[in-house]
Amino acid sequence: MPRAIFEYTKTVLQSVSFDTNLFCKELQKANKYLLPHELRELSLWIKSLVRNNPHLDCCMIYLQPDVSLS
Repeated sequence: MPRAIFEYTKTVLQSVSFDTNLFCKELQKANKYLLPHELRELSLWIKSLVRNNPHLDCCMIYLQPDVSLS
């Protein structure tokens, strides 16, 4: 079941990637509901999304510090 939540989170984030505020809000929700290993995987996915959508870079602050991969 958690994998379904992870995939749903990615779908939602992709669909709101046009709006920085919505993206940040959804990313904050993801921090509450996803497991630590899913957050690490999501961090990698978001970094690739940010490469194509640089306006989302400001939302990276909402990734949990221990999850963020430099």
